[in-house]
Amino acid sequence: MTTQQDAQAVFQTVSDGGVAVFGVDVGYAIVGHSEDAIGRIFSIKRRSFGKPCGCFGNWEMFEQIIDADESARRFVSAVIHDNDLPLSIVGRYRPEHPILANAPAFTRKHATKGDTMDLLMNAGPRHDALADLALAAGRGVFGSSANMSLGGSKYAFDAVEAELRTGADLALDCGATRYSHPGGLGSTIIDLDTMRPFRIGIAFDHIRQIAADTCGIEIPDEVIA
Repeated sequence: MTTQQDAQAVFQTVSDGGVAVFGVDVGYAIVGHSEDAIGRIFSIKRRSFGKPCGCFGNWEMFEQIIDADESARRFVSAVIHDNDLPLSIVGRYRPEHPILANAPAFTRKHATKGDTMDLLMNAGPRHDALADLALAAGRGVFGSSANMSLGGSKYAFDAVEAELRTGADLALDCGATRYSHPGGLGSTIIDLDTMRPFRIGIAFDHIRQIAADTCGIEIPDEVIA
């Protein structure tokens, strides 16, 4: 299938209440939308409910759903537009936006933490096509890396644990991912309030340099406890 067909298949599965496993640039992901799907993801991964899901997004979704100051917006744009790098951010969200307002209460609870949410952007054509579909439909696609909890991100379909591949309603072999990380990490996650990393991952050093050069912001190399 083409990248667009992959994205449409994943979105249809998610829209029908199912769970999908597929590859994006930063590793294989497992996603859903319904209460049942999100519950299954946590169960299959043996993931703590204290660790919220992320949301598959794009720049348009970021501008619509995240409250961010001009400096943070300039930083995000510089990373994903000027330097074409993947980035996850944690930011304060607008609860009235359809992506969250239309989500089941259980899903919304486990895709947010307090008044913040995690948004992944620019993780490759398949990811971007899926984010476009989600935004157009007002139906969020939520999930995390397709691996057992604390097992490290997987960069090839066969590396994804069998429990995840067989436990999903749709599992797509998308080949090797564009990026990998020796520590098994996925995207770098930056908190936009503090400009500190929640996770040091893909392209962290480059992202850190962009923050300094573009916004005069020094991102520390220690994660938020």
